[in-house]
Amino acid sequence: MTDPAPYYRIHVFCCVNQRPEGHPRGSCAAQGAQGLRNFLAARCRELGIEGIRVNNAGCLDRCELGPVMVIYPEGVWYAYSTSEDIEEILQTHVIGGGRVDRLLLQPEQKTRDGVVGSPGA
Repeated sequence: MTDPAPYYRIHVFCCVNQRPEGHPRGSCAAQGAQGLRNFLAARCRELGIEGIRVNNAGCLDRCELGPVMVIYPEGVWYAYSTSEDIEEILQTHVIGGGRVDRLLLQPEQKTRDGVVGSPGA
């Protein structure tokens, strides 16, 4: 038996987890994740992108890198900070099929150092 076709062509999970203020790991919510996730969903609707679902996600366990998203089916992770970052991910990855190297997270990455566009980078 083969796997069924995916229900969504692209599935984006945006962490919007809220940790208590002052938590040593931080949280995506404290970095404006909900507003940025909402911007992404609205832009997808505005552009009429079909076969995509943008979901809120609880903790994705990369709190120090946040806000973060993961895009499936590829399993590609991004850290982002602004609506411009979201627009670049949307245009380059979602629509164009490429990658936004400056925002891309590596599996072993533990800090945002080197992620252009991030606070303190």
